[in-house]
Amino acid sequence: MAEMSIYQAISLDIAQRIVNNEFPVRTKLSGRTLLAGQYHVSSETIRKAISLLKEAGIVDVSQGKEITIVSVDKAVEYINRHNAYIEPVYSLKQELELLLKEKKRLDAKFDEILHDIINFSDRLKNLTPYNPVEIEISYEAHVIGKTIADIKLWQNTGATIVALKRGTGMILSPGPHIRLQVADRIVVVGDHDVYERTMNFVNRRKAEIAESNN
Repeated sequence: MAEMSIYQAISLDIAQRIVNNEFPVRTKLSGRTLLAGQYHVSSETIRKAISLLKEAGIVDVSQGKEITIVSVDKAVEYINRHNAYIEPVYSLKQELELLLKEKKRLDAKFDEILHDIINFSDRLKNLTPYNPVEIEISYEAHVIGKTIADIKLWQNTGATIVALKRGTGMILSPGPHIRLQVADRIVVVGDHDVYERTMNFVNRRKAEIAESNN
């Protein structure tokens, strides 16, 4: 089976939306620019998709490029002609939905476990040398505006960032390109001296560093 192009897939999706009465007969679709925004493709790709629907007698396109729905029956026929494409896509979509549900479940479990570790860190101090600690970034800290990669935390302190709390949210395993802000709280793990080393390094003032470099 030949691979379906993006504009063909979009034409089928629009046809299905017509069959579902999301776009009733005689209603006018949004302009190509708005449709392109919905599908995150170029206006030219939308133009090709609409051309297929026009050829199939599903829509009518006026001189002013206004798109009008003209036939549900033709939309049904169009979809039926492309069942060979739709069935495997539907199967893949179902599989993807199941995987996304599983990912969501695992993410929630990971979040729950990490929260438990953080919340009970004081109780874990005698159980493991790698207890997580939380450090808030002060308003004069030299790390403000720098990325996690920039500050080379592990090289300077031996600490590893496992989470970053910002406002009421929390970013698990923050990436190297996230920029640190005032009042961010980083959650790190390391040996028994990690809190003191990391606190001293992270919250060192810019002025102190400038003085030491002179």
